[in-house]
Amino acid sequence: MLDINKATTTQNDPEGNMFGLAPWSPLIAQRQAEAEGVFLTDEHWEIIIYLRERYRNRGGAGSAREILQELEEKFSDGHGRRSLYELFPGGPVSQASRLGGLPLPPHSSDPSFGSVQ
Repeated sequence: MLDINKATTTQNDPEGNMFGLAPWSPLIAQRQAEAEGVFLTDEHWEIIIYLRERYRNRGGAGSAREILQELEEKFSDGHGRRSLYELFPGGPVSQASRLGGLPLPPHSSDPSFGSVQ
Protein backbone atom coordinates (compact mmCIF):
# COMPACT_ATOMS: atom_id res chain seq x y z
CA MET A 1 0.00 0.00 0.00
CA LEU A 2 1.18 3.49 -0.81
CA ASP A 3 2.33 5.51 2.20
CA ILE A 4 2.01 9.10 1.10
CA ASN A 5 3.79 10.28 4.25
CA LYS A 6 6.99 8.92 2.75
CA ALA A 7 6.71 10.83 -0.53
CA THR A 8 9.41 13.46 -1.01
CA THR A 9 8.09 17.01 -1.04
CA THR A 10 9.18 20.25 0.55
CA GLN A 11 6.13 20.14 2.82
CA ASN A 12 7.37 17.18 4.88
CA ASP A 13 9.34 16.93 8.09
CA PRO A 14 12.35 14.55 8.26
CA GLU A 15 10.07 11.64 9.27
CA GLY A 16 7.94 12.19 6.15
CA ASN A 17 4.87 13.69 7.84
CA MET A 18 3.18 16.78 6.43
CA PHE A 19 3.98 19.92 8.40
CA GLY A 20 1.32 21.15 10.77
CA LEU A 21 -0.38 17.76 11.08
CA ALA A 22 -0.10 15.13 13.78
CA PRO A 23 2.05 12.12 12.84
CA TRP A 24 0.01 9.69 10.75
CA SER A 25 0.42 6.18 9.46
CA PRO A 26 -1.87 3.57 7.97
CA LEU A 27 -1.64 1.64 11.24
CA ILE A 28 -2.89 4.66 13.21
CA ALA A 29 -5.76 5.06 10.74
CA GLN A 30 -6.63 1.37 10.93
CA ARG A 31 -6.73 1.38 14.73
CA GLN A 32 -8.85 4.52 14.80
CA ALA A 33 -11.23 3.06 12.21
CA GLU A 34 -11.63 -0.13 14.22
CA ALA A 35 -12.42 1.96 17.31
CA GLU A 36 -15.12 3.67 15.23
CA GLY A 37 -16.49 0.32 14.03
CA VAL A 38 -15.18 0.54 10.46
CA PHE A 39 -13.07 -2.15 8.76
CA LEU A 40 -10.90 -0.42 6.15
CA THR A 41 -11.03 -1.96 2.68
CA ASP A 42 -9.24 -0.92 -0.49
CA GLU A 43 -12.19 1.39 -1.28
CA HIS A 44 -11.71 3.17 2.04
CA TRP A 45 -7.98 3.53 1.45
CA GLU A 46 -8.51 5.00 -2.02
CA ILE A 47 -10.61 7.78 -0.52
CA ILE A 48 -8.30 8.40 2.44
CA ILE A 49 -5.23 8.56 0.20
CA TYR A 50 -7.08 10.80 -2.27
CA LEU A 51 -7.96 13.23 0.55
CA ARG A 52 -4.36 13.25 1.82
CA GLU A 53 -2.97 13.87 -1.68
CA ARG A 54 -5.58 16.58 -2.25
CA TYR A 55 -4.63 18.27 1.01
CA ARG A 56 -0.93 18.01 0.17
CA ASN A 57 -1.41 19.51 -3.30
CA ARG A 58 -4.09 22.12 -2.67
CA GLY A 59 -4.31 22.65 1.08
CA GLY A 60 -7.58 22.80 2.92
CA ALA A 61 -10.89 23.02 1.08
CA GLY A 62 -13.23 25.97 1.20
CA SER A 63 -16.03 23.76 2.49
CA ALA A 64 -16.99 20.17 3.15
CA ARG A 65 -19.55 20.41 0.35
CA GLU A 66 -16.74 20.98 -2.16
CA ILE A 67 -14.93 17.84 -1.03
CA LEU A 68 -18.12 15.78 -0.92
CA GLN A 69 -18.89 16.70 -4.52
CA GLU A 70 -15.38 15.68 -5.58
CA LEU A 71 -15.67 12.37 -3.74
CA GLU A 72 -19.07 11.71 -5.27
CA GLU A 73 -17.78 12.36 -8.80
CA LYS A 74 -14.64 10.30 -8.36
CA PHE A 75 -15.71 7.38 -6.16
CA SER A 76 -19.48 6.78 -6.23
CA ASP A 77 -19.62 5.18 -9.72
CA GLY A 78 -23.01 6.71 -10.39
CA HIS A 79 -24.51 5.38 -7.16
CA GLY A 80 -24.62 8.80 -5.50
CA ARG A 81 -23.59 9.73 -2.01
CA ARG A 82 -25.22 6.68 -0.50
CA SER A 83 -22.23 4.49 -1.37
CA LEU A 84 -19.88 7.00 0.29
CA TYR A 85 -21.99 7.01 3.47
CA GLU A 86 -22.02 3.21 3.45
CA LEU A 87 -18.21 3.26 3.50
CA PHE A 88 -17.96 6.05 6.07
CA PRO A 89 -21.10 6.04 8.24
CA GLY A 90 -19.67 8.95 10.26
CA GLY A 91 -19.74 11.06 7.10
CA PRO A 92 -17.52 10.63 4.05
CA VAL A 93 -15.80 13.97 4.57
CA SER A 94 -15.62 14.08 8.37
CA GLN A 95 -14.75 10.47 9.09
CA ALA A 96 -12.42 10.00 6.12
CA SER A 97 -10.57 13.22 6.98
CA ARG A 98 -10.22 12.16 10.61
CA LEU A 99 -8.93 8.72 9.61
CA GLY A 100 -6.54 10.38 7.17
CA GLY A 101 -5.11 12.58 9.91
CA LEU A 102 -6.38 15.74 8.23
CA PRO A 103 -8.12 18.76 9.71
CA LEU A 104 -11.85 18.87 9.12
CA PRO A 105 -12.85 21.32 6.41
CA PRO A 106 -15.14 24.21 7.30
CA HIS A 107 -18.83 23.34 7.60
CA SER A 108 -18.20 19.60 7.85
CA SER A 109 -20.17 19.45 11.07
CA ASP A 110 -23.12 21.45 12.29
CA PRO A 111 -24.61 19.96 15.46
CA SER A 112 -27.64 22.23 15.25
CA PHE A 113 -28.42 20.86 11.78
CA GLY A 114 -28.17 17.20 12.75
CA SER A 115 -24.81 16.41 11.13
CA VAL A 116 -23.58 12.82 11.37
CA GLN A 117 -20.38 13.65 13.19
